[in-house]
Amino acid sequence: MPLPAAMHNTIEPMQIDVQPEDNENEENNLVVENPTMDLEGYANSYTGLAKLYRLMFIADVCPSMRLEALKIAINYVSSTYNIPDVASQSTPQDIPPFDSVWVEARSKKAALKLEKLDSDLKNYKSNSIKESIRRGHDDLGDHYLSCGDLSNALKCYSRARDYCTSAKHVVNMCLNVIKVSIYLQNWAHVLSYVSKAESTPDFIDGQSKDPNQSVLTRLKCAAGLAELATKKYKCAAKHFLQANFDFCDFPEMISPNNVAMYGGLCALATFDRQELQKNIISSSSFKLFLELEPQLRDIIFKFYESKYASCLKLLDEIRDNLLLDMYIAPHVNNLYTKIRNRALIQYFSPYLSADMRKMAIAFNRSVSALENEIMQLILDGQIQARIDSHNKILYAKDADQRSATYEKAMSIGKEYQRRTRMLILRAAMLKGHIHVKNIPRDGGNHGTECVAPGSSTASVNVRN
Repeated sequence: MPLPAAMHNTIEPMQIDVQPEDNENEENNLVVENPTMDLEGYANSYTGLAKLYRLMFIADVCPSMRLEALKIAINYVSSTYNIPDVASQSTPQDIPPFDSVWVEARSKKAALKLEKLDSDLKNYKSNSIKESIRRGHDDLGDHYLSCGDLSNALKCYSRARDYCTSAKHVVNMCLNVIKVSIYLQNWAHVLSYVSKAESTPDFIDGQSKDPNQSVLTRLKCAAGLAELATKKYKCAAKHFLQANFDFCDFPEMISPNNVAMYGGLCALATFDRQELQKNIISSSSFKLFLELEPQLRDIIFKFYESKYASCLKLLDEIRDNLLLDMYIAPHVNNLYTKIRNRALIQYFSPYLSADMRKMAIAFNRSVSALENEIMQLILDGQIQARIDSHNKILYAKDADQRSATYEKAMSIGKEYQRRTRMLILRAAMLKGHIHVKNIPRDGGNHGTECVAPGSSTASVNVRN
């Protein structure tokens, strides 16, 4: 059962921005040396393929945890119909030997159960009972999912759509498809079915409150994962922030700790101070998620309080643990860079000049490294400043606000005059009943026709 490959963005020839390619190479060469994660506690937060995929990812990128991760995965998979190939990922003396007897027995049981479910579905179809047929497709999908056959599972869940008789059934079908699409990392499919579920009529308002909160939270978390995977970090943060802590119980997909970490980091990288204060720090609902990740909570508060050195130091401390998460790992460098850049911009924004030596101390960086970072921000237009490399001073550009304001006012005035003349002209034409007619090419008159001044209507005929 190999880990499904992530969907890679194709890069057009001659495209300058090749950052995704670099990230892919970086992800492939990822090695985590010093994690502090409690692997058993982490694994217990998940069930099904989510647990197996996450453990296999850790085994791939973290040599020190490889043995423990594979043992937990093998122990868990023995209770399913899935038959993974995990023994080959380590030396024979470290991993329990391949159990061909278990594989054969499980394969026979899976085949017998599949035969029974298929027979039941045929009986339901012969009786033409929609509800039974829908449940038959769902049961088959569940079985294929337990076997790790994602392609057939997706087909069965999708076929149930034709036999849904209520809004609840439609939403349930969407949730099943979303779950498998997440395992396949088909993020476009995830977003499509999240939209289908949210637009299902008579469900959101027509059912009891509690199940709706659970479904809505599941949909927001799925959409957040998809937006995170496609690097739309601000959208991802907004989705995760809408999750309800009391109804966030989806171990086959995501844990509440993940919601806190994904949502918090994406918000830190993309929200301004006002958004951060309103949606994170003053949010009574998301605070409950942050209680599960006290280090992240401290990072966010220190960032908001402009204690950047402490904030960045704490970020470095959790970096290795983040790199063990299969969904956030490809984005750690990008998110960290965005957070640092936002911190640099906020630090310099109130000043006309700043000593880069003091800034380097505040950001735990060497002066030369800090100078390179600031230079890139200036080139990108994120900081309006210039650097005195000899004296190591950063000067804000001396913008003439008075002249800029006058120029803007004059520009707006000229645009207002132009629009006013256009409106007067239009009113005059309407009052004089002047209009333009197009006559066909084969018409009798191919010229321009004007009505005599004394007539009540003037017309201009224009040849095509």
